[in-house]
Amino acid sequence: MPYHFETHKTPMPREKDKRVKLTDAQRVEILHNVEGLSQYKLAAKYGVSRRLIGFIQKPDALAANLERRAARGGWKQYYNKDEHNKTRTTYRHHTADVLTKSL
Repeated sequence: MPYHFETHKTPMPREKDKRVKLTDAQRVEILHNVEGLSQYKLAAKYGVSRRLIGFIQKPDALAANLERRAARGGWKQYYNKDEHNKTRTTYRHHTADVLTKSL
């Protein structure tokens, strides 16, 4: 049986979503990069991958990457059903906890 938040499409607050690695303010800082840091130093500063920094600074590279990935078979190329089910269950419990506490 699906969880209540799955059937009613309650939006997850962005600051509580585990999938979000950077805030909007951090993305703007990375985009403008007033300090002139390299992608590697920015990645170390924010605790993310250099690739994510590159995609934030060059959105056309992200679009090209998504097209190439879709041509290869998309996300199914690396799909592991057992791991996916375990991760999805963990995320559902987290989402249920966050949304029931905020209501």
